[in-house]
Amino acid sequence: MSPAPTTVLITGGNRGIGLGVVEKFLSRPNYTVIALNRSPSDSLQSTPSAEGSTLIVIKYDASNPESAKNAIRAAQEQGVTHLDIVIANAAVLTGYPLVKDATRDGMLHHYLVNVVAPVELYQAARELLSKSKKPVFSIIGSGSGSLSRHPPIPNAYYGASKAVLPWYALRIHSEEEWLSSLVIDPGWVKTEMGNSGAVQFGLKEAYGEVEDAVNGIYNLTTTATREKFGGKLVQYDGEILTY
Repeated sequence: MSPAPTTVLITGGNRGIGLGVVEKFLSRPNYTVIALNRSPSDSLQSTPSAEGSTLIVIKYDASNPESAKNAIRAAQEQGVTHLDIVIANAAVLTGYPLVKDATRDGMLHHYLVNVVAPVELYQAARELLSKSKKPVFSIIGSGSGSLSRHPPIPNAYYGASKAVLPWYALRIHSEEEWLSSLVIDPGWVKTEMGNSGAVQFGLKEAYGEVEDAVNGIYNLTTTATREKFGGKLVQYDGEILTY
């Protein structure tokens, strides 16, 4: 008798790193992959999958306070009884203002999508995570939010919001003794978001390869333990970073 599939939920699973992670898990046998995104499409449903692996696509909008609860309810209605891995990947980046030019609306929008939404996802997914033997809750962070490695570029929206995430990962780690929680820095990757930032600063494209980031996220989330990565900020290659 085959073991029960490992169930993975990923937000922002229709493009960039998120899509790559969806494809990566589906390429391995015996996974149930739940891809959450704002615009579910038939093209995502045609993603190739290995033996025993299946894809569930659910509408999700990180800016909507009820969206995480609704998405988990929808997953349960499609037969999902537990979650082994949750990857909070969805994020927003609308510009790179200096602090003196940052607006209240801009700051709040980035904070709601990049910080509040992952916390709401954790809250909504918590019960199903608790039913896993080795539950992992991970948030995709960014080097742009680092204090010790602070990049010398204006980034008063995205960078500031990403700086908050390690605090929540550490608190979740401290509050939930049964759960492995971590923040993963994927590097500055050649996605639409990464390349648009590179162009802003006179570069042709970002430095990192999507494949490297995706493989790193897969490896970290499938091997994470509280002892090794719990409450930590971890680079995609496994290096534990100083916040």
